[in-house]
Amino acid sequence: MQDTHSKLIGYLLWIFGFTGAHRFYYGKPVTGTIWFFTLGLLGIGWLIDLFLIPSMDREADLRFTAGETDYTVGWLLLTFLGVFGLHRMYMGKWITGILYLCTFGFCLIGVLYDFWTLNDQISMRNREAQQR
Repeated sequence: MQDTHSKLIGYLLWIFGFTGAHRFYYGKPVTGTIWFFTLGLLGIGWLIDLFLIPSMDREADLRFTAGETDYTVGWLLLTFLGVFGLHRMYMGKWITGILYLCTFGFCLIGVLYDFWTLNDQISMRNREAQQR
């Protein structure tokens, strides 16, 4: 089994879990958005997730493709420097990375889009690299 996501990063993002960061990281954008708007289901869902992270990690490892582009690096860049487009530059998307840099992540809308789709973007990039 490939190890695409890190439990350590999952738990670090869980600390800010009332924003849904750990759920986005593990490829659950719908519940990540719900956690964001409800503060982790008023803290109850956030506490329950403390015990669910190992299973979310296993599911993400099965769902996404490992490869040269690392999910952990991409997610750390998006989470902490997303408005500067560094996560896009890391994936080789230089034009949109520079646009993010100049427009504060397309006024944060692009960053929100990437929270929803980053796992799929990295997985697709890794599959393309394996086919070469």
